[in-house]
Amino acid sequence: MRISRQTVIGVLIALGCAHGLFAAATDATPAAPAEPLLFCYFNGNGDGLHLATSEDGLKWTPLNHDQPFLKPTVGGKLMRDPCIARGPDGVYHLVWTTGWNDNGIGYAESKDLIHWLEQQYLPVMATEAKVHNTWAPEVYYDEANQQWVIYWASTIPGKFPATDGQDASSKDPGYNNRIYYVTTKDFKDFTKEAIFFDPGFNVIDATLAHDGARFVLIFKDETNKPFMPQKNLKAAFSDKAAGPYGQISAPFSGQDWAEGPTAIKIGDRWFVYYDKYRNHQYGLSVTSDWKNWTDLSSELQAPKGIRHGTVFRVPADTLAVLREAN
Repeated sequence: MRISRQTVIGVLIALGCAHGLFAAATDATPAAPAEPLLFCYFNGNGDGLHLATSEDGLKWTPLNHDQPFLKPTVGGKLMRDPCIARGPDGVYHLVWTTGWNDNGIGYAESKDLIHWLEQQYLPVMATEAKVHNTWAPEVYYDEANQQWVIYWASTIPGKFPATDGQDASSKDPGYNNRIYYVTTKDFKDFTKEAIFFDPGFNVIDATLAHDGARFVLIFKDETNKPFMPQKNLKAAFSDKAAGPYGQISAPFSGQDWAEGPTAIKIGDRWFVYYDKYRNHQYGLSVTSDWKNWTDLSSELQAPKGIRHGTVFRVPADTLAVLREAN
């Protein structure tokens, strides 16, 4: 039987394609599944550490029957604005607001989010005798410098010019916050507090994210000029964790007053959650470029009564242990 040249070429092409498909199937390495999501938050005026979990970032289920995993014992005995970050050694570090007019923050650490070492009060603003408040601390691990950055909002009366009639002084009980910070490698020795972010106006509730190319600082513009209140969320950018931050974006949180942002990447998009505190609702805005935003608040199913907190990831076995608390 004589086989034509065209037939031979066709067979060779088919075999080559099949080999290519086979190689592609065997050489490709499946992407590791993302670790489970957790959200730490508080209820009421600061009753303690609550945790919820989600598979898709939209539907959140409380753990432990939505009862606190940890109750506050230091400072003003509140636990508001909790922030949890996991270190390179797997230890979880928790910071929180302990009171409305304290000069420090709460701190605790844990290996499993259930058993916690003794709580500590860190007087991070103790050198400022007139400091008005120390609010919404967050903790972030700076890999480049192998240290922790702890940052928060404080008002020091008369420190900055009033831009909205809220400059705190002996005669004015208002606030004119800026974001301060310290660094530490061991949560025992800390640098002196310094300005972390000063946009030239009243600012609170900062949170950090790293998008692979730069650091993103999301914050609440707290200015309240007569007839022109801001009370919205914006972002600023830097190539270093400790800043400086600039290129402030337009607000992205809509018309409702918003605070307490927290961000995490899910798939190829960044999910930014926030507290619509006047409406007693939680909001969600999503972006892939920090410029164009989609409001998914109507699709978000958050735990009842959830307040300002932080979203983060944990190993699957850690979540399994937390589920057993239910």
